[in-house]
Amino acid sequence: MAFSKMIITNNTEETLELGKKLALSLPSGSVVTLNGELGAGKTTLVRGVARGLNINEVVQSPTFNIMKIYLKGNRPLIHIDAYRLADVNSDIGLDEYIGYETGLTFIEWSQYISQLIPKNHINIDIKCLDFEKRELIVSTNNEEILRLF
Repeated sequence: MAFSKMIITNNTEETLELGKKLALSLPSGSVVTLNGELGAGKTTLVRGVARGLNINEVVQSPTFNIMKIYLKGNRPLIHIDAYRLADVNSDIGLDEYIGYETGLTFIEWSQYISQLIPKNHINIDIKCLDFEKRELIVSTNNEEILRLF
């Protein structure tokens, strides 16, 4: 990834607002990978995206489902959690949803399905700085995308 930008959110609401901003700014078909420890705020960011897309359903980490698709909003939101795919043959049809042309795809624990991730994706590494404060490092090959943050 050639370009990167650091963002600090001071509380959960700011992380949600960043997600909302992404929902309103990212082009359809965008793929965003989210990395960070358990509790870092990956799902919180996706909840903000759902808020920005006017999705009123409860957004939870799809750890046990692997994938949740939200269609009742301005655009589809595909939320994948690949954590349970470690050491598993991941050829389960996820490639049909990654980069879904009319929606946004957010993938937690993407390292477990790295062969399915497109080269032009956006990567966000999230690190806990304290109880609510987060550091987000956004990386991409497209400098124009960084201007959205």
